[in-house]
Amino acid sequence: MSYQVIARKYRPQRFADVVGQEHVTTTLANAIRLGRIAHGYLFCGPRGTGKTTLARIFAKALNCTGGPSAEFDDADPRVKEITEGRSLDVLEIDGASNNGVDQVRELRDTAKFAPASGKFKIYIIDEVHMLSAAAFNALLKTLEEPPPHVKFLFATTDPEKVLPTILSRCQRFDLRRIPAALIVKHLAWIAEQEKVSIDPDALLAIARGADGGMRDAESTLDQLISFCGDRIVESDVLSMFGLAARAQLMQLVDAILEGDIASTLRLFDELAGSGKDLGRLLADLLNHFRNLLLFLVSGAEAGLLNVSEAEMTALIRQAAQTDADALTRVMEVLSAAEGRQREVASKRIFMEVTLLKAIQARESTSLDAVLKQLKTMREQAPTGPGGASIPAATAPVPTPMRASVPAPASAPAPVPSGTAVASPSRPAAVVPAPEAPVVAAARPTPPVVPQPLPASPSPVSSPASSAAHTTAIPTAAAPLLSESSQTLEAIWQVLVAQVPPSEGLLRSALQQSRGESWARGTLTIAHPPDAYLETARNVATLQAVLLTITGKTVTLRFVASESLSVPEVADPGGATAAVTRDPSRAAGASAKPTDPKAVEPKPKPAAPILLNKDEFLNDPLIRQALEVFKGRILEVRGPAEGA
Repeated sequence: MSYQVIARKYRPQRFADVVGQEHVTTTLANAIRLGRIAHGYLFCGPRGTGKTTLARIFAKALNCTGGPSAEFDDADPRVKEITEGRSLDVLEIDGASNNGVDQVRELRDTAKFAPASGKFKIYIIDEVHMLSAAAFNALLKTLEEPPPHVKFLFATTDPEKVLPTILSRCQRFDLRRIPAALIVKHLAWIAEQEKVSIDPDALLAIARGADGGMRDAESTLDQLISFCGDRIVESDVLSMFGLAARAQLMQLVDAILEGDIASTLRLFDELAGSGKDLGRLLADLLNHFRNLLLFLVSGAEAGLLNVSEAEMTALIRQAAQTDADALTRVMEVLSAAEGRQREVASKRIFMEVTLLKAIQARESTSLDAVLKQLKTMREQAPTGPGGASIPAATAPVPTPMRASVPAPASAPAPVPSGTAVASPSRPAAVVPAPEAPVVAAARPTPPVVPQPLPASPSPVSSPASSAAHTTAIPTAAAPLLSESSQTLEAIWQVLVAQVPPSEGLLRSALQQSRGESWARGTLTIAHPPDAYLETARNVATLQAVLLTITGKTVTLRFVASESLSVPEVADPGGATAAVTRDPSRAAGASAKPTDPKAVEPKPKPAAPILLNKDEFLNDPLIRQALEVFKGRILEVRGPAEGA
């Protein structure tokens, strides 16, 4: 007798012999037992999963002697005819070579005749998706209302190409890829029948290379027996498939998870130099990271993971080195590379870049995590000067504003650096001290002369912007201004001077604003509509500074004023800050009441705000964000650059 390949020699002949498709075999057996046999069936799935085999077994069950019966006898003459392909009642048609209208017309004509010996006339059409649209349409009527003795069994690897009108007339069965564990078990049984010794690692390597197809696995085993004889080891399988050994693959995954770039590139160079299939290596990496992610989020559930004991040990060890977010980012990089690898000219360079991207993706931080961390930093606010609550981002960095720390009640208040002092005979001035920062001590600070503000009605603002802001702050000792010298002008000048240099944006906003009124512990500040003074951070800072100036809790009230324009901002550490006035007031003496320009003055166009780069780089929030996220500033750009 001539030699028969393993795939045909050990082809399943009964429903119980089919591996990995129990959902199909059980349904067909129950349909036969209950007498609910349809006239059309469609078996679809990847290659080598048993589509045509199931169609033949179903045909045997339908046409066996005394059938239909799911438990037929293999020695039955009708069953043997179907197995050997010589039954007149079971016709197998290749859809690729019989895809025209003429062949379908011939099929319709022969379907009218009764079966020769069996109970049914069965048409098995393999690769049915290859039929032309005209052939499909010619088959529609017969498929929908065939004679009682006719059954159609279709098989295809591409059900999307089958017309919906055909699909709606058939019972569809989707065959799955066969799990690697079942392939290993079946191949071990075949090797035992063939009296061949094969290592478990070699069986696992064959199952990996078969990618869920039993016929591919059996063909590979047949080839290995011819190549190696009666003894097969893992290295033989790896050399045939171009696969990486399981140990090498685990070492490469470990290097990626540890972020070891040198080891990752060295291991990949060894694999590429030994002629491994780089596309297959990428697929193996992606599959292992998938298993690792599923193990991390759901545990070792049998329904999700299809791995050996050695691989499970590696998953348990590697799961302790990473988290689900990092694995998701790595898988996104590998998935994108898998879709592009066929387009690149040099797969080796492409794979090296992909592995480097995977390491970077593992170590990167998502934008959601950055925002969440910033929110946490702001919410965890420690106690600031005088008991005021300040943002947590400013806590780790010491502030140069020493005047914000109140002195003990029994000791005289020291004059810190950059603070404004006042007396009845001398206006408020900024006086440098020996402990002043180096930047402030570079030049003497000239006195800041308060400029009187002309009386004017308070600007009208919206209810939201005119709301008072009050924070519970305990009374501070030794205020910078005595009770008699606490005028609007003096408080405002000292407030502008005492805002710490780290609050650059707040200082710029104050220099665009003005003190509107001071009465009964309430300071009203008029500001441009876009000054954004009313944030919780700014209110806490202003109240902390006002506590050191007045020695008591100050209520802040903000009013938006369209008439304020951007002032010429000078260095608040040394030069006098100009107080912006209402243009209508400056020209009020000479303008006539009927002059529309005097009554409704046009606001000047806003000049760009000059940003001090040193202040930006020294901002505590910026510095702590850099520390938390391990970043660095490459360039600082302000709105005035390029003007």
